[in-house]
Amino acid sequence: MPDIRVRVNGQSLLVPVGSLVSAAIVRAGYAWTRRSVSGEPRGPLCGMGICFECRATVNGVPHVRTCQRLCEPEMKIETDE
Repeated sequence: MPDIRVRVNGQSLLVPVGSLVSAAIVRAGYAWTRRSVSGEPRGPLCGMGICFECRATVNGVPHVRTCQRLCEPEMKIETDE
């Protein structure tokens, strides 16, 4: 299966076609995607888009559920980490 290039917090990496954004974030070495209003780290919890804990900014769009979005070539992913 071919790979595509994405950027996570400015870091360029290759991920397999069909990878979720949440998987790309983990592959880039990040443990969480955002912080709660009280400052607690948050990341993928349910893995099916119900909990909204995995939100990050994708291609400039904030609050994208990363466990529901497939990576696209040259996608820019930004976490709060």
